[in-house]
Amino acid sequence: MDPLNFVISLAREAGTLLAQRLDGPREIALKHRADLVTDADRASEALIVERIRAAFPGAAILGEEGGIYAGSTDERFIVDPLDGTTNYAHRYPLFCVSIAYERRGVVEAGAIYGPVIGELYAARRGEAATLNGKPIVVSGIDNVRDALVCTGFVPTHFERNMTNFTKLSRTAQAVRRDGSAALDIAFVATGRFEAFWEWDLKPWDVAAGALIVECAGGTVSAIDGSAFDLAAGSMLASNARTHAEMLRLLA
Repeated sequence: MDPLNFVISLAREAGTLLAQRLDGPREIALKHRADLVTDADRASEALIVERIRAAFPGAAILGEEGGIYAGSTDERFIVDPLDGTTNYAHRYPLFCVSIAYERRGVVEAGAIYGPVIGELYAARRGEAATLNGKPIVVSGIDNVRDALVCTGFVPTHFERNMTNFTKLSRTAQAVRRDGSAALDIAFVATGRFEAFWEWDLKPWDVAAGALIVECAGGTVSAIDGSAFDLAAGSMLASNARTHAEMLRLLA
């Protein structure tokens, strides 16, 4: 089975499940302050794991809610069954499903689906990124002064990002904080944002989005300018033209 077509189909199916549950009663629990998990997160991940096990029985799975599922091949799926859980709990429409397919340690395909906004972002390594099947490219803005940028932060760690949030608010055209890292990264890929930065990220937050941005012509690194690493916890994703300036501002 083609991995890209599989993650696209699976992201749509899981996103549809989330949308169907959005206006109904829900169970909400706190992992810790401002980090929620709902019955919808768990149901979405259970569906995704079941489908992966059936189609790729030897693949490992790294999921936000279920942790690590061991595999017997060099394939791995990196899954965020509901990115933007706090948004979802408040019925704020910016939430999504993010699924990446990795082989031999390299992410080869990824899909991000926002069911309420009706947008599915996807990419296969070496090919153009797409939004709802149509090719997308990053924006052509070449300076931060004219840029719309985005960030995210864990509320308990706000102080670490406060200085940069203030600096970018004074430098960029505007700053947003929408609460779904995967969608924020996808919005860089389609040219809505010129850049996105955040610390305290997990592989499932960024695996699909990093590939989609690169396939759309953007640049991805750690915030300190070092090579991007899924496990390192920080990301600067940009339209490439603003990357060096963003690194200087975030230094």
